[in-house]
Parts: sequence; structure tokens; C-alpha cells
Amino acid sequence: MARYDIYVTYREGIFDPAGATASRALGQMGYDSVKSVQIGKFIQLEADAELAEVTEMCEKLLANPVIEDYRIVPVEEA
Repeated sequence: MARYDIYVTYREGIFDPAGATASRALGQMGYDSVKSVQIGKFIQLEADAELAEVTEMCEKLLANPVIEDYRIVPVEEA
């Protein structure tokens, strides 16, 4: 069985409301070094599937390809 780590974030130019809120809050807390925050999804998938099939899963369900980018990282079995 293979394991894949999938990282999903908003595409460039798409407003990230949760990230904007966190960025503002950190600035108000005195963390002036923070310039921006992006908040996304982390998905850990275990399946008897090849990378092409996992990519298809991302395109059809796990990510919204209109507004989100995703990165699939195959994880070697321990």
C-alpha cells in the first residue's frame, strides 16, 4: 500500500480569507515580521493506487482545480 501526502492551497491571485485573518491577527499581536499567511489543506492518503490515479482523485474531488493548486508527495513506506 502506498501513502501520499497532498498539499492543497489557493492559486495565485485567489483571496485566502483564513490566511488574511491570521496575518492580520499576528500583526496585531506584535509579530511585525509576518508579511502574509496562506492556509490550505493537508491530506494523507493511503491507497493501492499509482500517482496518476491519485492525481485524478485530486482533480475530481480532493482539490478544486479552478481555485486551488495541489502538490502530491509520494511517501516511502516505513
